[in-house]
Amino acid sequence: MRSCSTLSRRRFLTAGAIAALPLSARNPNDVRIRSIDIAYEDFLYRAPIKFGGRALDRVTLLNVTCEVEGRDGKHARGFGSMPMGNVWSWPARSMGYDETLAAMKALAARIGGLYRGNGEFGHPIDLTMALEPACLKAAAELSQGLPEPIPMLCSLVVASPFDCALHDAYGKLHGRNAYQLVGPEHLSRDLGAFLGPEFKGERLTRYLHAAAVEKLPLYHLVGALDPITASDVSKRLNDGLPETLPEWIRYNGLRRIKIKLAGNDMNWDVRRVAAVHRASMETQRELGVKDWRYSLDFNEKCHDVEYVLEFIRKIDETAPGAFALIQYIEQPTARDLAAHPDFDMHKAASRKPVVIDESLTGPEALLMAQKLGYSGAAMKACKGVSQSMLIAALAQKRKLFLCVQDLTCPGASLIESVGLAAHVPGVAAIEANARQYVPAANKGWEKRHPGVFEVKDGYVHCASLNGPGLSFG
Repeated sequence: MRSCSTLSRRRFLTAGAIAALPLSARNPNDVRIRSIDIAYEDFLYRAPIKFGGRALDRVTLLNVTCEVEGRDGKHARGFGSMPMGNVWSWPARSMGYDETLAAMKALAARIGGLYRGNGEFGHPIDLTMALEPACLKAAAELSQGLPEPIPMLCSLVVASPFDCALHDAYGKLHGRNAYQLVGPEHLSRDLGAFLGPEFKGERLTRYLHAAAVEKLPLYHLVGALDPITASDVSKRLNDGLPETLPEWIRYNGLRRIKIKLAGNDMNWDVRRVAAVHRASMETQRELGVKDWRYSLDFNEKCHDVEYVLEFIRKIDETAPGAFALIQYIEQPTARDLAAHPDFDMHKAASRKPVVIDESLTGPEALLMAQKLGYSGAAMKACKGVSQSMLIAALAQKRKLFLCVQDLTCPGASLIESVGLAAHVPGVAAIEANARQYVPAANKGWEKRHPGVFEVKDGYVHCASLNGPGLSFG
């Protein structure tokens, strides 16, 4: 296996090489960017959600409109949207929410300028991967005037709606879904150009569904601040939506439940899972449901892998039957993998799939995680559609467990997230929790994609996600 540093260098070298491609590699279906427009939307949550120990009650969406021009002179406009996610992607200790958000907006302006200034023709993946080094350089330059540097993960989140808008515009120009436009007739370079010799001659079409799968199990989030039963509710919201876990199970027909844990308080974590298991078991039995699953998210707060192993032992003792229902565990320890080579996940991954999440900033990070024992990957549209397609290919070749998580993505960003999950073979489930925390941002989208936004049987129905571009409709 090639070293992570080798892959990283190759990724950056090939990324900047579009202009040097021979004419034979230039594709008649290529596009170039003509214009980029940026806008923001702000929403308050109906109930707060806790990220890494910090309660969050609002979201800012970054919306991007991209106009492209084909080699034949035809034009098309595409759209992309993503929550800024500053608390999750940039957990700065010395900067407040407004400060990190302002820095991300400044970075968005820089990235917008980079996209506008790129006059090269190419496929969206070509263009995005070519621009990534410049986007990271812009983040580094902005960081010089900040108390803390902008992390790579944060830079990817800011860049993601630009990438999505480009894919959407490209698909609309050609009148087909973006996931159908990754074969040699549209993307000249093979996967070897992006992922190295291991993929020489291979095409993305091998690793993506041309048509969206019919449905995917929906993961519902039980956040650290969320009431589980009626006795946990101090004051009801009375806004017409469920407020306890049994209410949500009945309302959405839930079969998948994601449990947020502290990661640094063993007794609380064990009690929390036991309480969720007890409420779920009682409700599912009342409904006659025999098959449901949990996932665990420790918010990367575990001080070492032994915490996870001890947690597993205690769950076996405290909540009989709960462990068997755990489908996977999200990244339990710190996101800086290079700084913690001792965080070996092999023992934990031998019990349940352990997926890399916050650390997953590119193919080289996935290879490093696998070396450390991670057995799966949590893909996110907030890291870009282009990168996610490449990660999907690498993860499948390495036979890793796959799931798609969201960033409390509403509206168009949820379409991007579900669309990704629906076109990647082997994805176990899709998380979609904006319906819980910021349903106001979904208004208007339910009529376009009722199967995605109106869940009744525990599944997100994806048949409407085969339209042009990213299927916004």
